[in-house]
Amino acid sequence: MKAYVALLHSIVLGDGRRVVMADLKAMAEALGCRAPRTLVATGNLLFEAPEKPLAELEAELEKAFEKTFGRHVDIIVRSAEDWSRLAAGNPFLAESERDPASVHVRVMRLPLEVDMREKLLGYCSSERVAIVDGDLWVDFAGKASESKLLGALTTKRLGIGTVRNWNTVKGLRGMVAG
Repeated sequence: MKAYVALLHSIVLGDGRRVVMADLKAMAEALGCRAPRTLVATGNLLFEAPEKPLAELEAELEKAFEKTFGRHVDIIVRSAEDWSRLAAGNPFLAESERDPASVHVRVMRLPLEVDMREKLLGYCSSERVAIVDGDLWVDFAGKASESKLLGALTTKRLGIGTVRNWNTVKGLRGMVAG
């Protein structure tokens, strides 16, 4: 068995309905995942499963999610080891420790090309961006919700991915470390 982290792009089902984390864990158990657990109610699932390609796990989870909740949601899966590497690769660590809500990572299904950083700089004022191992790190230097860069971080522009703040990244890292 291998430990995995699954990140749901959205847990909003429409009409003010959200995925209940207990239901998400039950869905994972029905798939045969062991020891499913969540971190905060924002679509972060940790579980153990037989080792297989990440794309296969993503497809299985997405299919089960649609069957269970009636809506497709993109799900990004990383191994526990890969998640630990992602957290260790934070290029804005000092800023993250000062203000964990100002540093975010967009975890990508397929790695971003390095030249995407240059394309995003036009949306930045005080924000800083870095691509580390294909994932996009952003130091918003304040509230992300006030940045025009946030609106540029779309699936259409970047591909399938989902954003997590440093508090969530650290929390998941702690959970996979045991």
